[in-house]
Amino acid sequence: MSAATAPRFSAIILDLDGTLVDTLGDFEVALNRTLADLDLPPLQASWIARQVGKGSEHLLRVSLTHSLAQAELGLANVCEARSPEALLPTAWARYQHHYDTINGQYATLFPGVPEGLALLREADLPLACVTNKPLRFAQDLLAAKGLSGAFVQVFGGDSFARKKPDPLPLLKTCEALGVAPAQTLMVGDSSNDAQAAHAAGCPVVLMTYGFNHGEPITAVPALAWLDRLDAIGPFLHV
Repeated sequence: MSAATAPRFSAIILDLDGTLVDTLGDFEVALNRTLADLDLPPLQASWIARQVGKGSEHLLRVSLTHSLAQAELGLANVCEARSPEALLPTAWARYQHHYDTINGQYATLFPGVPEGLALLREADLPLACVTNKPLRFAQDLLAAKGLSGAFVQVFGGDSFARKKPDPLPLLKTCEALGVAPAQTLMVGDSSNDAQAAHAAGCPVVLMTYGFNHGEPITAVPALAWLDRLDAIGPFLHV
C-alpha cells in the first residue's frame, strides 16, 4: 500500500444504538411492557428517542419518573412505594426480561451500515463496538443483525467503571486494541459519543440520523457529519 493510500487511522470505534442499528422500536416495546407490569401509562416513541444514549439504567429511571408524572402521581404527592427509586429494582428486572425477549425484533439496520462496515473492513482496520447498552444485550443484538463478525472487540455499558460521555470506555478500548487514541476514529451519533471522543483525544465522525436527545447533531463539533455510514470512505485516508 502506498503512502498516498495509507489509512489515516489505526482503528475505528463505533457506537451501536443510533449509529449502526435503529433500536427505538425495541426500547419502546420493552419499556412500555415494563410500565404495563407496574400499572403505569405507556410512553411515546418520540419522547423515548430523546432519552436514549446514556445507558439502560438511566433510560429506565427517567421513563419511570415521566410515566409516574403522566399518571398524575407527581413526586411531591406520591408515596414512597410509588417513587421511581422504590420501583426501580422491580422495573429493572422486568425491563431486562422484556428486552431480552424482544432484543432486535423491532430494530433495523440504518441504510448504508452493511456497506459502510464493509468499507471499514476493506481498509484493514480493526473495528470495536463501544456502547452504553449492557454488554449481553449488545452482543445479542449484533448477532441478531449479522454484525458480530465485523468487530474484534465489543464493550458495553457494564464493561467499565464509567460509561460514555466519560472517556474511560474509549481509552480502555484503545488500550485493548493496542492503538493510540489520536489514531483511533470514533463513529457515533450523539453528543455523548462526541464528548467521550474529545476527552479521550479521538477524532470523531457523527451520524445525522441517530439519537441526540432531540438536539441537532451538526451543532456538535466533529471531523464530519454523515447521512450514511458508507459515506465514510473519504475520511479513512490522508
